[in-house]
Amino acid sequence: MKLNEIADNPGARKNRLRIGRGIGSGMGKTGGRGGKGQTARSGVRIKGFEGGQMPLHRRLPKRGFRNTAFQARLNEVSLGKLQAAIDAGKLDAKATVDAEAMVKAGLMRRAKDGVKLLGTGELKAKVDVAVYGATKTAVAAIEKAGGSVKILKPVVEEDDEPRGKNKRKAAKQA
Repeated sequence: MKLNEIADNPGARKNRLRIGRGIGSGMGKTGGRGGKGQTARSGVRIKGFEGGQMPLHRRLPKRGFRNTAFQARLNEVSLGKLQAAIDAGKLDAKATVDAEAMVKAGLMRRAKDGVKLLGTGELKAKVDVAVYGATKTAVAAIEKAGGSVKILKPVVEEDDEPRGKNKRKAAKQA
């Protein structure tokens, strides 16, 4: 093989299409932009326009609102990962396992607002855990293994007093 014989694969390099160079090129006059108007201009396009028909995003109802401003950002740790850390010697099963211990063990990068324990995986070790929240299956698995779960999530006490317009109604009736 010689340097002057080296060639690219056939069809690997395409010639540049020169648009707007006469009708003979097949891309003359409008240059592939169609007719006149908004769609022929650069930078402007009607997104979601369906030809005058009511667009899909306006036909569907607006629903729901998730206020994430006050929502707790949690790390999720499964029982399987907890057991793997105990087996590897990263976690001490005799001490209380909390978010700080899990960060040191490398189960998560940082303790955000807390830890939620998930019931996936198998737990054999007897562990005392202090977490923000835990699923029912996780609590059952830990208690079955002989451990205990302390939930740190603050309990919201619901008062029996009515609120809003119901409070005004109750005040009128009293």
